[in-house]
Amino acid sequence: MQTFHHILKSNYENKADQVAIYLQHAGQEDLPITYRDLLNRAVGTQQALENQGIKPGEVVLLILQHGEDLIYSYFGIILHGAIPSIMPYLTEKLQPDRYRADLSALIDVTQPAAIITFANFENEVRSALKTGDSVRTVIIAEDIGKTGQPSFDLNRRQPEDVVLLQHSSGTTGLQKGVALSHQAVLNQITTYADVLHISPEDVVVSWLPLYHDMGLIAGFLMPLLYGLPLVLMSPFDWVRAPYRLMHAVSKYKGTLVWLPNFAYNFCATKIRPRHMEGVDLSSWRAVINCSEPMRHESHQLFLETFQPYGFKESALATSYAMAENTFAVTQGGINSPVTIDPIDRESLQVDRIAQPAIENRPTINMVSAGPPIPNTEVKVIDAEGKTLPERHIGEIALRSNCMLTSYYHRPNVTEQSFLDGWYLTGDFGYMLNGEVFITGRKKDLIIVGGKNIYPQDLERLSMTVPGVHPGRVVAFGIFSQRAGTEQVVIVAEVDDAEPEEKQRIANDIRQTVTQGSAVALRHVHLVDEGWIIKTSSGKTARLANRDKFIQETGYTVD
Repeated sequence: MQTFHHILKSNYENKADQVAIYLQHAGQEDLPITYRDLLNRAVGTQQALENQGIKPGEVVLLILQHGEDLIYSYFGIILHGAIPSIMPYLTEKLQPDRYRADLSALIDVTQPAAIITFANFENEVRSALKTGDSVRTVIIAEDIGKTGQPSFDLNRRQPEDVVLLQHSSGTTGLQKGVALSHQAVLNQITTYADVLHISPEDVVVSWLPLYHDMGLIAGFLMPLLYGLPLVLMSPFDWVRAPYRLMHAVSKYKGTLVWLPNFAYNFCATKIRPRHMEGVDLSSWRAVINCSEPMRHESHQLFLETFQPYGFKESALATSYAMAENTFAVTQGGINSPVTIDPIDRESLQVDRIAQPAIENRPTINMVSAGPPIPNTEVKVIDAEGKTLPERHIGEIALRSNCMLTSYYHRPNVTEQSFLDGWYLTGDFGYMLNGEVFITGRKKDLIIVGGKNIYPQDLERLSMTVPGVHPGRVVAFGIFSQRAGTEQVVIVAEVDDAEPEEKQRIANDIRQTVTQGSAVALRHVHLVDEGWIIKTSSGKTARLANRDKFIQETGYTVD
């Protein structure tokens, strides 16, 4: 078995002059970084860690913005044999008090020996440190040496040793550090590359942040370890100008891109024809929907918008992925079109069975995440852990050879996450013809009068109302003592408007949700832009928004 060091040594010796990364920054020329550049520059961080007495196997926390420093430091930590762990950088999108609490919690749990950050962020980092913390040094990125000759100690780490930490998305701090071994990551990358039919002609384009699994594994480590060119742009540049993704695909003949579902809508609604002059998307062979509930409507909107520029329907693909399995659990849309399963809404919500659609009754178009990748087994279980038949809704459980070693320094959480060797994902879904369909998160489920309501469905309906910001709606349940069940509350961000217009929007949300679901919606709360809390990966933080709503309004449903 190999470690990262074997792969990096091979790439350095055999692909030294090949461009590994085309690094993009708005307003700057693209920066090509060869494998020689990448690993020579990584030596500066490796030497800095040695000089500070950081030992192999110790954790080094990275708090750096998108750019060269983050890339070189990450691989310098790996060369040294230490364990890199990326923390999001404080930006205007994050609440400072929450960020500081998250950083402090992460340090408590992860116990890093060192932190690498920028000089202008050093005081922020030190303010999060407490007496007795594990952190022995704060290394300033600007002080790290710029180049050197790498040496690859192939015995420094063993295949079963932890190579990196990645963090599951959360709203109360990135406390669940997912510890992954060299062997687990390489098992994932090798198997997933085979599933995707990776070839030397492939080019990965990514704007995804590196502090979560989709960006770190699919949009960073897989192409770099496998030897594929990677076009890497800043997530902040993409948000400000999403057409940059299309230009990058066109310029570099990109073939593979991973996107969360909201990005399909965001690109289709924000990119104008004037942004697409001269753009050719015909090289794109897989744009893979991943990381949040997938919507058939989002795929169709994306297809209709970008088909005139060469985008092919066959490129629409899907994946169910999670940090605990390194990344991909399933993959759909590569060998055949993504499966759409029209099901009866009432059967889903009342009987917890995904019955085929019934004529003249409300239907939900479920999007398949595809079959499990070859080294991963998936089953659906009930509350007692028994395997359920096809189309029956239950918790998704999985096992594989690319599974996490543990939740770092969280033995109790690790133990509670497994049942007879199967990892319990906390996601609800069903199987059909060997393919996986995800219906929602177990913790987010709203139960109203015995009916199981998935908040994503109500949010999708609300976003069809004119005046509601796309992607800025949250639905949750609050228990009603009087009714003896949960009542649904929907919070929606809207444009500034007169009271009469806001009342119209609220009424339209009530009517749309009531007509399109099994919920007789009464409680709608309209808020200004920026109110809704998102996780660091951009997902809607339903429980945190519920708490914020109750705290700010003192609201009860009774």
